[in-house]
Amino acid sequence: MAPDPLAGELPPTRLSGCVISYQESDRIADCVRSLAFCDEVVVIDSGSTDGTRELAAQLGARVVTNQPFPGHREQKQFAIEQAQHDWVFCLDADERATPALQARVRELALAGLRGAAYEMPRQNHYLGRIVRAGLFWPDRKIRLFDRRQAKWGGTNPHDRVEVVQGGAIERLGEAIEHLSYRNFRHHLRTIDSFTAIAARALAAEGRRANVFDLLVRPPAVFVKSLVVKRGFLDGWRGFLIAAMAAYTDWKKYWRLLWLPRTRRAA
Repeated sequence: MAPDPLAGELPPTRLSGCVISYQESDRIADCVRSLAFCDEVVVIDSGSTDGTRELAAQLGARVVTNQPFPGHREQKQFAIEQAQHDWVFCLDADERATPALQARVRELALAGLRGAAYEMPRQNHYLGRIVRAGLFWPDRKIRLFDRRQAKWGGTNPHDRVEVVQGGAIERLGEAIEHLSYRNFRHHLRTIDSFTAIAARALAAEGRRANVFDLLVRPPAVFVKSLVVKRGFLDGWRGFLIAAMAAYTDWKKYWRLLWLPRTRRAA
């Protein structure tokens, strides 16, 4: 006899693990392995030449190349559209589901997933240690969701999952592990890349920078990270994270300020 949803019983939910990648040969294997609880793993790669695609395929993932890279939001939406199942669990290549999260999601899927989405915190590694305060914690993200009731949205490069109005979101305590930066130089390169993308995205929306953005926003971000969010508890890492967050904000709006002038000159 088929389960009766009105009686609270649902059939097990089949899951697709979805990952986007580019030049992640040092991290893709752990990411794919952590999705072993899914019924399939789909890796969308934007043209890696370092063996990322081959490693993912060797571990059983279905690898699809989609290039040129269309943007973080667009690539992640493309990934869930390639999935065989409507319920998807999404990770970046520098993330992995912790054993506790794997067990929890497996348990939920066996009982039948409900609502529209599930959100969970991220354990962010920074320069050799997991940080427990500041902007990096709890850093909750929706990563498990029904693609019929949610999609990837936001403004590049800061994508997010957007759930349909009224869609139920359940909060989980088990975490994703996030190896945010390989080293400090990688952090600087990421800031340089992401602020350029963010400035262009804001300009495309008609946004323009002003003195407030340059002089008030960066110090406010610093105080929020270090004091309000108690980043000082992470010691020098907490101070550095706050300083780099302020620098990121300043650089994004500085680029936005000059972007319209550059375009006019062209």
